Amino acid sequence: MAANVVMVQGTTSHAGKSVLAAALCRIFARQGLRVAPFKAQNMALNSFVTPEGGELGRAQAYQAAAAGIEPHVDMNPVLLKPNSQTGSQVIVLGKPVGNMAVREYHAYQPTVWPTVTAALDRLRARYDLVVIEGAGSPAEINLRDRDIVNMRVARYARCPVLLVGDIDRGGVFASLVGTTLLVTEEERALIKGFIINKFRGDATLLESGIAFLHQRTGIPTLGVLPYLKDWRGDEEDSLGVEDRRRVKRDAPLVVAVVRLPFIANFTDFDALADEEDVAVRYALTPDELAGADAIILPGTKSTADDLRWLRDSGMADAVLAHVRAGVPLVGICGGYQMLGRRILDPHGVESASPEIGGLGLLDIVTTFTAAKRTVRAAGTLTGAALGEAGTPVRGYEIHMGQSTRDAGVPPLVLVRDGDGKETADGAASADGRVCGCYLHGLFDHPQLRRGWLNHLRARKRLAPLPVTTQEGLEIDRMAGHVAAHLDLRMIADIIGLPGDGVRS
Repeated sequence: MAANVVMVQGTTSHAGKSVLAAALCRIFARQGLRVAPFKAQNMALNSFVTPEGGELGRAQAYQAAAAGIEPHVDMNPVLLKPNSQTGSQVIVLGKPVGNMAVREYHAYQPTVWPTVTAALDRLRARYDLVVIEGAGSPAEINLRDRDIVNMRVARYARCPVLLVGDIDRGGVFASLVGTTLLVTEEERALIKGFIINKFRGDATLLESGIAFLHQRTGIPTLGVLPYLKDWRGDEEDSLGVEDRRRVKRDAPLVVAVVRLPFIANFTDFDALADEEDVAVRYALTPDELAGADAIILPGTKSTADDLRWLRDSGMADAVLAHVRAGVPLVGICGGYQMLGRRILDPHGVESASPEIGGLGLLDIVTTFTAAKRTVRAAGTLTGAALGEAGTPVRGYEIHMGQSTRDAGVPPLVLVRDGDGKETADGAASADGRVCGCYLHGLFDHPQLRRGWLNHLRARKRLAPLPVTTQEGLEIDRMAGHVAAHLDLRMIADIIGLPGDGVRS
């Protein structure tokens, strides 16, 4: 028997679909259901690696963790990773199939639709409940004939839809009503409830508006979710970076993350931001690097373009000046590649130029190849930088290029991949001030994170702080918040769950 399904759609991007889907995964998994997330097509530079080495959107990996299961590529069969203003790398069932411009991808969508439906069918055969997430808005009428992620999925699965509106951005009643007017009659019948998200203030002030919604559309409002202060979960798009630009003004340490145009996996630094003594600042201009105790060059989907932006914006000169002044610098993935002397691209993987000059801060050379490496890894620091030798590390690699160290340049980490093979990764300068590697999630490990932060504290003659584990999922807090403010009984009825919500 196929699993029950429910779909979370939004009136806009960043309305809260990913977060609410994760919360529902958590809530129903705790009731004893086998729950899995699904998103047919994701456009995101935040991605994750499955145990098998497949790549999927990080939001679906987070939702899988909320459900208590390992992520699988069936949960996000199509992933688009923008690598220009008009094109993306297209990843199907965890593996890249090529780079496509917008119109080229539109022509490809009918080919990939059977892959999408087959992935959903496999999940429904294995689980009790599948929580499906939409993308953007179902009312984007210019894209309706090419939809493979919103109402077309709902129609295929005969799936009830919960429509989320973001009141924090204004116009929530117009956007909810307007969405119902712009979808087809068949699709409108699938919308079973509204959810108003990110409300600040007295919710009773919304009562007349909620009554109007029901009178106008016949669709009930399932609850009003207050804005949850200082909460942060894994998000799929760069809109989430803006929420991370808030600085804790009383924090003694400031870590500046360079806000590259094609920044990828910006959630790599959430664990740093959650430490009480750290303010993480996403820096767009040289002035925003001022006062930083450390600088991070993050991952990117387009190393060549972002390296060019660094130079054109003056950020490259500013970063070099801070390093000369003694500020530590860490590069992750594409940011690590930028730190080297040269980037070679003989096959035009990222650039028309066969060779690009790097920042020259590490004695490494990177060569781009068509093959993409996606693997989980764990290991230890070598002691060359970031912390003491033997400090545990873990994370995952997602990159196209391979970097070679000059003779005598120490690696940053020794890593073991899923097959148990140990290799040296990354590099460090002779004084350990500049370092980098390919490992995303580097700062998620509490011992490494606190060891590096205590090194920064020592530079400022501050006493060290103890390790804080921070191993729990922040989704528990959100799940409790959702359970307190939404009508879960009505949602269970909409889904078709019997009795107390546990599938018989």
